[in-house]
Amino acid sequence: MRKLSLVVVAAMLLATGNVLAKDTTVENPTKSLSSQISAMLSENNFSEEQTDLTAQVRFTLNNEGEIVVLSVSTDFDKMERFVKNKLNYQKVNLNEAEEGKIYTIPVRVKA
Repeated sequence: MRKLSLVVVAAMLLATGNVLAKDTTVENPTKSLSSQISAMLSENNFSEEQTDLTAQVRFTLNNEGEIVVLSVSTDFDKMERFVKNKLNYQKVNLNEAEEGKIYTIPVRVKA
């Protein structure tokens, strides 16, 4: 009986050790994309009258990990051109890049 309880305790310790040893630091791909896009759009030349411009950007990733902008929904034409010029075919670092998946992110540019 004593050996049986010792075997059960040992098995539980091994199972717990395997669960705890699993790497749980999974990076959220959407957050990673957002931060990379934010860095790409950080340098702009909008005037002070054009502060707090917003847009909805729809894009996908190609097989080389580059952004392909599908559409930019905004009321300001200069903002649309700016976002397309800055983002189109820019390579992003993403471990779990899903080719063809469509992403939509809100973008706000401050002068």
